Amino acid sequence: MNFQDLKEFYAGKRVFVTGHTGFKGSWLCLLLELLGAKVYGYALDAEEGELFSILYPNLTTFSSAEEDSKRKKGNDSKKDKSLAEEEERIQSFTGDVRNYEQLRSILQWAKPEIVFHLAAQPLVRESYLYPRETYETNVMGTVNLLEAVRFTPSVQSVLNVTTDKVYENHDMEHHAFTEEEKLDGFDPYSNSKSCSEILTHSYKKSFFTEADGKRKKGAILPRISTARAGNVIGGGDFAKDRIIPDCVRASVDAKPIGIRNPYSVRPYEHVLEPLAVYLEIAARQAGFVKGLCPEDFSLEKGKDFAGYYNVGPDREDAITTGELAGLFVEFWGGRARWKNMAEKDAPHEAGYLQLNTNKLRRTFQWEPRYTVKEAVKETVSWYKAWANGEDMRAFSIKQIETFFDRIQG
Repeated sequence: MNFQDLKEFYAGKRVFVTGHTGFKGSWLCLLLELLGAKVYGYALDAEEGELFSILYPNLTTFSSAEEDSKRKKGNDSKKDKSLAEEEERIQSFTGDVRNYEQLRSILQWAKPEIVFHLAAQPLVRESYLYPRETYETNVMGTVNLLEAVRFTPSVQSVLNVTTDKVYENHDMEHHAFTEEEKLDGFDPYSNSKSCSEILTHSYKKSFFTEADGKRKKGAILPRISTARAGNVIGGGDFAKDRIIPDCVRASVDAKPIGIRNPYSVRPYEHVLEPLAVYLEIAARQAGFVKGLCPEDFSLEKGKDFAGYYNVGPDREDAITTGELAGLFVEFWGGRARWKNMAEKDAPHEAGYLQLNTNKLRRTFQWEPRYTVKEAVKETVSWYKAWANGEDMRAFSIKQIETFFDRIQG
């Protein structure tokens, strides 16, 4: 879908995003805002200097719907008009997806039509240090979200974002995983996301069908999908133990970039690629058809789009981490350089990972807009602008416009 097609669907829609203060969540919020949606975010607080704080530096965050209502009734006369307008487009709530009662309360208050579940503990190495917390967040957090959706009748479409690491991976070179292969991630992060996939489709079959006696006859039955995205790069990622943020930190400090696994192959893609796919899946399974009047949208029309999808680049754009670092150095310029810093006793990480995206391409007539080289170029340009103190909200909006101006394929 192009930008105008997405806007035709999302303008005026109430959209709930978990994990909205994260890297992908922040970009998704900005996209939804530009599409004219009313966004409700639920996540842990964004730390100063992270992307959400850069894009929304003055946005007030609340811990409950009641607190937000009191703010609206208060005296906002001195508030900057642009900030007041921003708060009408996006409302941010601080919360943990492990807190079911809080999550359910805010979801029911927001009455969203569309739900994107991005909240997660997203780091492999962190999951080795904190396995219990990883499973609690990534598994029970998903259970809590889906359970809350059961009791929120406004919801029409749900997308659970997982990862390309959900598959049982034997490091077979040149093998690209299809959606039908065994889900059994190795490390606690990957495995918890495998569990999240399985339980999502269990909930879908168990509770979001006509056979669920708890739902009133004729009630909305939300369509539910999962998306398994490749390794995402893009401006605004400041997480530790990720290749691009590590490259940026080292280059800004004029130090060599240490690469732990330079020969590992990953399906790298620009952050806007999977986000555009998420938006399309959620819209299509909600019954969106281009040119159709909103009142004629039908969940029945959308049922064929609900499922599980790999989201990744063209096969030739799956490259080694060393090659990615080389592209970063090429575009950063100056004295940037990288060196092999393989760790002898490092925790296990897959050596080869590739996704087969034929199902996505066939179902949605989708093609990636950027090659991996173009993705790195766009990423580096964002960080250079950030390092130079530019207006990063305006710069990010410009990157979104540039992305959607590209013809797919």
